Amino acid sequence: MRLTDLPSTTSFRLSVLFLALFGVSSFLFFGFLFWQTTTYLNNYIDERLERDSRIYTLRDVPEVVQRMRTHAQRDPNNWRPFGIFDASGRYIAGNLTTLPQRPVRFGENFEFRLRWGGHAAPFRGIAYRLETGDILFFSENVDAVHAFQDLLLKAMAWGGILVLAIGLAGAVITGLGAVRQIIGITGAIERIVTGDLAKRLPTQSGAGDLDRLVHVVNGMLDDIERLMREVKGVTDDIAHDLRTPLTRLLGGLERARRRTTSTEEYAIAVDEAIAETKAVLGTFSALLRIAEVEDGARRAGFTTIDLGRISADVVEFHAPVAEESGVSLSFDTDAPGLTQMSGDPSLMFEAISNLVDNAIKFSPAGGCVGVRTFFYQDRIGVAVSDNGPGIPYHEREAVLRRFHRLEKSRHTPGSGLGLSLVAAVAKLHGLTLMFDSAYPGSCVTLEREPAEQSSTSATSSISPEGVEQEVHAISSGA
Repeated sequence: MRLTDLPSTTSFRLSVLFLALFGVSSFLFFGFLFWQTTTYLNNYIDERLERDSRIYTLRDVPEVVQRMRTHAQRDPNNWRPFGIFDASGRYIAGNLTTLPQRPVRFGENFEFRLRWGGHAAPFRGIAYRLETGDILFFSENVDAVHAFQDLLLKAMAWGGILVLAIGLAGAVITGLGAVRQIIGITGAIERIVTGDLAKRLPTQSGAGDLDRLVHVVNGMLDDIERLMREVKGVTDDIAHDLRTPLTRLLGGLERARRRTTSTEEYAIAVDEAIAETKAVLGTFSALLRIAEVEDGARRAGFTTIDLGRISADVVEFHAPVAEESGVSLSFDTDAPGLTQMSGDPSLMFEAISNLVDNAIKFSPAGGCVGVRTFFYQDRIGVAVSDNGPGIPYHEREAVLRRFHRLEKSRHTPGSGLGLSLVAAVAKLHGLTLMFDSAYPGSCVTLEREPAEQSSTSATSSISPEGVEQEVHAISSGA
């Protein structure tokens, strides 16, 4: 850390800027205060001199001379020198024996200096010319006023120096803190760039602008790290989970080439290869579908949807499959017309269909699957429950990862992408995905706070036929 880095920091520059603004405003304020104080003191002295002069100017010259002699006796220290002079400036009476060196302007107050107490002291005086031509001069020592002005100026100067020193010290301290934080942030970024994605930018206890920015960047880094882990995990999972069907496809083709002798056997081998290829393509389609949902591009087409109507359509769509599997499928709602929200009807149909498909797939013969929409404590949602084997508590986060399958469902058709799609759709719509135990079985809930309803928005639903092809591609990956 170098001191030369200080001027480049925003904190130091702002501190210096505010110090300059404070200094200018303080200079103007104290200048105004000094001017007002000096003007008040000078005006006070001028008024006293004018009052005294009115007493003398209304008298005859002999009486003025007598008063001047009396004043000289009463003011032996010459604190207020008065004097009367003839037209040529020759002394007549008073304790002021000579006119000031400065030219006298009659009727105007001015300052001059006289020898007083062994030094040249400042005085303030005024002169008048009588009708006889004689000159009356009145003055008063203003040494105390000048001393007060000097004291005030010194106090202002020392105060300004002190404020400047403290301000610069504060700017340096603030700038050094910013430089330290920037150095820490730079070092963390360099380590992140070199591959340490778990590193985070250092934060401080304060709530400054830079700290808020650091918190936002750290949140972004968390998402980047998560996405990188997911990309790596998806790559590993694709290599692992697609290796088996591709190996089966290759093995079947090789067996057909070696052993098949009739057209019918070749046709069977081709059909098996087609089925394996469709399964692989279905997995890739599911991955692309999840990526599309996570990208958020579908949010632009959101409209007002009704979870109750969509759930009823899902139940109607899956009813034949449930009947064929010997599972009872039912729909219920305790909030008809109150479960409206903003969303994509096709995606919501797809997400609920995946939950229902999983529930039917893992429920035993004679079991039951229930779909229910609700409005409770200012939250709306849909819950899908079954009496199958359920999801262990420690696996509830893992089942949302792509290609993850529980051990007991390894031999069930699918690739482990159904719940990943449900999680992506839930995140896109601001829904909370929760798993609960139903003893036996499980209950999966999607819920959120209701959005403000717009009187101009039309409630949208989607027919089962409109998404049958999409649901079939994803439900095979549940």
